[in-house]
Amino acid sequence: MSEISILAIDLAKNSFQVCAVRGDGTIVSNRAVSRPRLYELLAKQEGCIVAMEACATSHHWGRVAVSYDTTFV
Repeated sequence: MSEISILAIDLAKNSFQVCAVRGDGTIVSNRAVSRPRLYELLAKQEGCIVAMEACATSHHWGRVAVSYDTTFV
């Protein structure tokens, strides 16, 4: 997944929309993932920007992203 420079995540309760974007703006994927799959995705993702809206759970997911060596925005 090293070609991905930005992960844009729309947070929800049980499923999350994740859009992976290359540095040139090309969308690599845009799909819904489950909560366990989001943990796996962040763990496997090499360093990149993780962007999400500000909400109650964004703090939790920001800590998860940072713990896996990504940049939280």
